[in-house]
Amino acid sequence: MMFNILTYLEKSAAQYPDKIAFADKDKSITYEELVKRSKGIGSQLAKQFSPRTPIPVFMEKSVDTISLFFGIVYAGCFYVLLDTKQPKTRLDHILNTLNVNTLITSMGYDRDLKKIEFAGKVIYLEELEEDNVINENSLMKIKEQALDTDPLYGIFTSGSTGIPKGVIVAHRSVIDFIDVFTETFGITSEDVIGNQAPWDFDVSVKDIYSTIATGATMQIIPKQFFSFPTKLIDFLCEREVTTIIWAVSAICIISTLKGFEYKVPTKLNKIMFSGEVMPVKQLNIWREYLPDAMYVNLYGPTEITCNCTYHIIKEDYEPGDVIPIGKPFPNERVFLLDDENKEVKEPGKKGELCVSGTAVTLGYYNNSEQTQKAFTQNPLNPYYLETIYRTGDLAYYNENGLLCFASRKDFQIKHMGHRIELGEIEGSMESIHEIKRACCIFENNKIHAFYDGAIDKKEIVRGLKKTLPVFMIPNVFIQVEQFPITKNGKIDRTELKKKIEGEDVVQA
Repeated sequence: MMFNILTYLEKSAAQYPDKIAFADKDKSITYEELVKRSKGIGSQLAKQFSPRTPIPVFMEKSVDTISLFFGIVYAGCFYVLLDTKQPKTRLDHILNTLNVNTLITSMGYDRDLKKIEFAGKVIYLEELEEDNVINENSLMKIKEQALDTDPLYGIFTSGSTGIPKGVIVAHRSVIDFIDVFTETFGITSEDVIGNQAPWDFDVSVKDIYSTIATGATMQIIPKQFFSFPTKLIDFLCEREVTTIIWAVSAICIISTLKGFEYKVPTKLNKIMFSGEVMPVKQLNIWREYLPDAMYVNLYGPTEITCNCTYHIIKEDYEPGDVIPIGKPFPNERVFLLDDENKEVKEPGKKGELCVSGTAVTLGYYNNSEQTQKAFTQNPLNPYYLETIYRTGDLAYYNENGLLCFASRKDFQIKHMGHRIELGEIEGSMESIHEIKRACCIFENNKIHAFYDGAIDKKEIVRGLKKTLPVFMIPNVFIQVEQFPITKNGKIDRTELKKKIEGEDVVQA
């Protein structure tokens, strides 16, 4: 029985001591080196922090950062990565929520640190490693007192409130998820995982812990490469990456910019995506160039430890088809509730997607009000305590009994007396041959449709009238050369809203 994720690390280090565990653009570290380095860091941190204390890390993702993460875990604490490029107000809010006056960084981040005017205590990684003596007795005592329900990491997500909320995830949640995740998709020590996601985004959790659980190698892809498809593809080829678990927009960067015409990374055999609806056109481009790879549509918010459903894509899809989010992972209960808290089972009827099981996280740190709203008692179970997470997403079952994502409840609008889901409009737009990708925003009582593709706006209206009622035809169409992307790899709707003023209305 595993109680701590460090068991993954130590087991892989025993099996593959000299194998590269993590590598960034500039350096790499073996499993044996990682355990030794992390234990040394943990021994120093244990002198300064009590167990179960949040420790903010002000660094970019790297081999040094992963060593620090595991050092924090050896000290019995949990880590929270602070994005060095985030605005001061957001970072202040995170630090205030954590109620800490100490952060850890590396000397290379002094310039960024000065910008946020942090007044607390700064501990440098280099200082922690000056006296890199491992105190095995201290680490053993910490381990003996630890529980599998202790926090492992915190990730701050804004969600619909716009205010950062710190999702706190326990060791048990990660262990139960990663064991199933790696087994379901056949991730082994032979794999090389190409990390795209920022480490303050939960997609990275699958990369990090799938790596150490199986003895695989993780190659940390420089984020600037996602602006240059040729550099990105060269990296995938040179580092012999076999597995990618990326945001949908990151996947689409290669296909929309015709990266495969330059080179095909033939070692890739597992391609997984999540975060947004995958445009069928882009998926089909990938399947054309890498027909033998496994493609997986993953679904799930940070609050349930990465993902709760999956669909291994074996069927052919045409633009306009809905790719299912599939079925629940083992040990997770996923169900739909209507507005009266009754379970929805019949095909085609929408309900809010809810999740229970050990993957449900510990709630929001230092935020009982938001925790009580989202993490509630299962209304279908009046007999004993069963916490569920209400995702705020609308979904339905298709005729094959597979779950399909409909839209965010936030994206369900009331327009011209009708209840409309913007995701349905986006799907219809993407079925038009010339449109690569679409995104709809409801603002100023108008539906604004953004699209990437060489097509006249009136032609779009003619095409949409074949599939949508008139009241669902967008009022405004805005062409973009390329969609703005958030740091987490999703379409940046805030940036799109800035383009809305002054656009012409196209009458349906």
